[in-house]
Amino acid sequence: MIFFFSRIILEIIEQEKSALSREVGATAKLLRESGLRATPPRVAVIEALQDRPHLNTDSIISVIRIRLGAVSIQAVYSTLALLTAKGLVRRIEPAGSSAVYELRVGDNHHHVVCRLCQMIQDVDCAVGAKPCLYPSDTHGFLLDEAEVTYWGLCPTCQSATDVPSDDDQLVEEKGA
Repeated sequence: MIFFFSRIILEIIEQEKSALSREVGATAKLLRESGLRATPPRVAVIEALQDRPHLNTDSIISVIRIRLGAVSIQAVYSTLALLTAKGLVRRIEPAGSSAVYELRVGDNHHHVVCRLCQMIQDVDCAVGAKPCLYPSDTHGFLLDEAEVTYWGLCPTCQSATDVPSDDDQLVEEKGA
């Protein structure tokens, strides 16, 4: 009986390794197509962001250390700077928060941030084309993008603080 379960566990491990190998191959291909070598820290940064978008540098380092065992802080900072410069990663800096990184680039989306727990979620642009907003005066600038950050309370923090949700407020306004 123990042999049977051991064999099943080994088969599962092999399947996971195979799936991981395919993912690493796709990440390596993405890096090479951008003119970069597929080094372990670069692959690990991209994979960390695939699993968990909107991570700050410290969180990325922690995830990578779990996967690789060891990585220098400088290697992660250098990798993030390089991937951002190559357009593979987007760096966002919500006011009062440390910078976070994501893989969703070039699609003109925005963000909603919880004021209490700092959770960040993507929000598609309602208008579409870049820049989706225009100021009253450009001061001669040629505009190519507008970054919008919506602030509020996520559903979990609303529940914890007994604040009505957005949907509840809309229902109350319509009923009034």
